[in-house]
Amino acid sequence: MPINLTRIDDRLIHGQVITTWVKNYNIEQVLIINDKVAMDKVQQSVLTMSAPPELKVLVFGVQQFIDIIKKTPIKKRTMLLFTNSIDVNKLIEGGLEIEKLNVGGMRMQEGRHQLSRAVSVTHEEKQAFKHIIEKNVKVEIQMVPKDPIIELEPLLD
Repeated sequence: MPINLTRIDDRLIHGQVITTWVKNYNIEQVLIINDKVAMDKVQQSVLTMSAPPELKVLVFGVQQFIDIIKKTPIKKRTMLLFTNSIDVNKLIEGGLEIEKLNVGGMRMQEGRHQLSRAVSVTHEEKQAFKHIIEKNVKVEIQMVPKDPIIELEPLLD
């Protein structure tokens, strides 16, 4: 399965994703996995329009994507894009195999605890990260590819 990059970025598709991550990994399609976005046709339209025409952008709900990956292999160079660790953990529990999770941005909001400059989590998101790491997935914080990689695990304590 050619999943070339699995990333959490609560802004979803924006300049950094298009100009750096998509180009660095030669991504052909971005699959956004998020229940809320999957129910919002307007947001889907905005996300699709913000991507260059040669980049395919598809949106799926979490369970919908779990069902799809069980039957349909991914053939294009793909970036999976999430807004939070809870959805990533659900996918892993649903059978998705990933080796590494890149965390770009999870903004500070009420009810969140700051782990790094760009990553803040709720208690549930923190627990989801712990479960992901327990499944031997390497979790790294990195805003853009040229930034130094910060291992997430030590920040969870």
